[in-house]
Amino acid sequence: MKPLRRVPLLALLALTSCGIPATGVVEAGGPASGTLPMTPVYFVEDGALVAMPRTTERPGDPEAALRLLMAGPLAGEGRQDGLVTEVPGVPTAMALPPATDGPGDPPAPDAPTVTVKGDAMTIRLPAGMDRLSGTGVRQIVCTAAAAYRLTRPSDVTVTAEVTGDGWQVRASDEGCSER
Repeated sequence: MKPLRRVPLLALLALTSCGIPATGVVEAGGPASGTLPMTPVYFVEDGALVAMPRTTERPGDPEAALRLLMAGPLAGEGRQDGLVTEVPGVPTAMALPPATDGPGDPPAPDAPTVTVKGDAMTIRLPAGMDRLSGTGVRQIVCTAAAAYRLTRPSDVTVTAEVTGDGWQVRASDEGCSER
């Protein structure tokens, strides 16, 4: 064999055996993502309900969305900071605990609870909350239903029974702007 014919063969061997072993798929961490999960939370601007997107660790969870609602609007939201709420915060001096409860865990003591059966919700507000205005009830129902629909899309109207200490109101998500 002539020396010039050996050069391509040696170059080919050098390229194919560079010392990096072949491996399969290496799993490391969660999937790549550029956006965080969002849920609509309903506030009031100029007398009308407005859905504001909020990041959440638990998309599709009505209780987590209601915790965000009870925390109130953020500074700078809405036109000229015009967002308000008719849903009071937690009736204690403590802030709501983060939504880290797992499925089946008991709810935090000062957090709303939501039970869903078919297209009907029962929303139980924390102890000590006074009766809500009609707009406050709409904020609660629209926020809970919108969160629920994130993972269970449907055209069926969701009806809700909102209860507090000694009061109860029935409403639906009909007319919520994100519906």
